[in-house]
Amino acid sequence: MSLATRTLGRSNLKVTVLGFGTAPLGDLYARLDDATAVATVEAALAAGITLLDTSPHYGNGLAEHRCGTALRRHERSDVVLSTKVGRVMDPRQRPATPARSDVISPGFAGGLPHKASFDYSYDGAMRSFEQSLLRLGTDRIDVLLIHDVDVWTHGADGIEARFKEAMDGAYRALADLRDQKVIKAIGVGINEADMCERFARAGDFDCMLLAGRYSLLEQPALEGFLPLAQEKNIGVMLGGVFNSGILATGAVPGARYNYAPAPDAVMDKVRRIEAVCRAHSVPLAHAALHFALGHPAVASLVLGGVAPEEVSRNVAAFAAPPPAGLWSDLKSEGLLAPDAPTPA
Repeated sequence: MSLATRTLGRSNLKVTVLGFGTAPLGDLYARLDDATAVATVEAALAAGITLLDTSPHYGNGLAEHRCGTALRRHERSDVVLSTKVGRVMDPRQRPATPARSDVISPGFAGGLPHKASFDYSYDGAMRSFEQSLLRLGTDRIDVLLIHDVDVWTHGADGIEARFKEAMDGAYRALADLRDQKVIKAIGVGINEADMCERFARAGDFDCMLLAGRYSLLEQPALEGFLPLAQEKNIGVMLGGVFNSGILATGAVPGARYNYAPAPDAVMDKVRRIEAVCRAHSVPLAHAALHFALGHPAVASLVLGGVAPEEVSRNVAAFAAPPPAGLWSDLKSEGLLAPDAPTPA
């Protein structure tokens, strides 16, 4: 099937409604062999996905390396390539030793043996951008995002200093690169809707990648950020539309929510959502994808994968839109925000 495309905010970039996210290619939960990782990227490109999102953070550059290998086998002009700034790698120093002996990069099961340091300064953003070009093996990046300026990453005590550093430094660097037509769109990639809203009010951004805060399970972005994105024509890319796994697996033992085992309250709500989906013969994961695309501010869903068949399964989910009655029943059961837009 052919994936639909949408314009990414105020940029002139056309992206498929399904993008490919590469955090798992940095050995996020488990080590992944190079051949499988590269084959998964190639499967995404072969399926017609045009948006490829990565970051230096994913395995301390490993995901970018693997993306670069796949990209060199395809026509570069067919891909909208997105990566991020905010961390600079030092290849001469190893990462701090994690608690587990089988982990290289903190938060990842593997990765490159390079030390990452947060740096949201002007020079730090430029250095990060140059390092990404080298790892990706390309001469250009289309979308550049400021990564992880949120309370989740830096804590309540550190966020104000990081926000100021990012706006005074990295934002100016990205704006200069856009003015010079080195990149085509700038934005942020974060886990919190209120921080997306704060950045949207503070700068001139084309797009934003928000992870986990607008999904079939929860819609905190609905109140402030998404209406503001519509008003300012900021293209929204949504990551984490399965909330780290539970909306793909269902409420099974060991299901993950926000990168950790799902708490009882989340498990209970997902069971109730699953019951409504079953009544309409709609797989939970399919409902999650179609719902997230229903908001008019959303340009693309950025989904990860660790095997080609996962990509095929995600693409196939777009073939059959759920019936309108699914959304009305979820709302009547109090499982969806009453004012949440739903697919036509």
